[in-house]
Amino acid sequence: MPRTPSAPTLDRVSEEVRELSEDQTGADAGTQDAVLLFVGGPLDGRVEIRDARHGEPLPTITHVHLHGGPKVVHRYDLTPLGPQAGVYHLRPRQMVRAQVRDESVAD
Repeated sequence: MPRTPSAPTLDRVSEEVRELSEDQTGADAGTQDAVLLFVGGPLDGRVEIRDARHGEPLPTITHVHLHGGPKVVHRYDLTPLGPQAGVYHLRPRQMVRAQVRDESVAD
C-alpha cells in the first residue's frame, strides 16, 4: 500500500523556505519572511510565505468562496508562533438565530 505524504508542518515548511532562500541568495534572507500555515476549512494544509515587505501578517483573514450557489465566507484567526511563523485557525461558525415575528397571529 503506497504511503500518502503527510500534511505539511510549520517547522518543516519553515526549514525548507530558509534552505531555498540560502541557496538562492547565499545568505539567511528567508528569516524576514513569515511562514503561515492554514488549519481547517477550505484552506486546510495551505502554506503561505508572506514577504517581509508586506509587513506583519494580519490578525484575521477572510476567505470568500464564490461558485454557482451562495457565497461561502470563512474567517481565519492568526496564532503567532514566533517572529516569522504563525498558524491561521478556522474560526468556528457562529449560529445566528434571527427572531421572526409571526404577523399572522393576533396579539
